[in-house]
Amino acid sequence: MNAEIDSKITDSEWEVMRVVWAKDQVTSKEIVEILQQKMDWKPATTKTFIGRLVKKGMLHTEAEGKKYIYSANINESEFVKGTLHEVFKNICDKDVGNTIVDLISKATLSFQDIERLEKALEKKKRLRLKKSLVIVFPVSVNVVTITVHLCRKVGEGAENKWRQKHLI
Repeated sequence: MNAEIDSKITDSEWEVMRVVWAKDQVTSKEIVEILQQKMDWKPATTKTFIGRLVKKGMLHTEAEGKKYIYSANINESEFVKGTLHEVFKNICDKDVGNTIVDLISKATLSFQDIERLEKALEKKKRLRLKKSLVIVFPVSVNVVTITVHLCRKVGEGAENKWRQKHLI
């Protein structure tokens, strides 16, 4: 397994990886046949993408006689999580929720998937409430409660700066 994996792959390289992930271990001949049917690619095209994926460290190559056996150096789940992490890292914080809602609305989900999402959202709510800073100011008879949500873009020092600015 390669230590260095270039996870930036093209749509065409994704197609090759889907075949490898589905088969675990596969020959170039099998990949060519599958993608010739699915994508109408010529064998040379498929072999070019296989070569690029080997260079990027995505595919492991093992010689078996005159043929090569290919397997993935990273499993599909890990790869998708890493790719999504990169995408979400570049999305403005205020758009992350809308992006997730859009993804969910377009996805086909089982009841089990929906239950896992509900549990994850409940956990996220509890964690978000714990990260909120509640400050109580007595104002004559009333009490004003201000919740300051710390944004990851602002950083950990935000709470102290806010306190200093407001003399707390």
